[in-house]
Amino acid sequence: MHIVILITASGRKEAEKIAAGLVEGKLAACVNIIGGVKSFFWWQGRLDSAREMLLVVKSRRSKLNAIVKKVKSLHSYEVPEIIALPIIGGEKKYLRWIDGSLEAKR
Repeated sequence: MHIVILITASGRKEAEKIAAGLVEGKLAACVNIIGGVKSFFWWQGRLDSAREMLLVVKSRRSKLNAIVKKVKSLHSYEVPEIIALPIIGGEKKYLRWIDGSLEAKR
């Protein structure tokens, strides 16, 4: 099953480090980085907010545990946002490209 994972990061440098780590490690086929995200959330009993970067990661469900482990090793947050959503459809060639991009190098 193909998935999209949403991950927020504290800034561009951290987002790029995570994106590169996931793609280079063949855990993600593609990562988009979206800037200018303003997040509001509860943290340690109070309402907080932060300017963040949003990573949109394309991968497969079979890679999710490794993605979580990799992101946690690179992330500055105590509790990073890592949310996986199923891809229920899409352009067939693009979905095949995701699969091919995640294969180990020969």
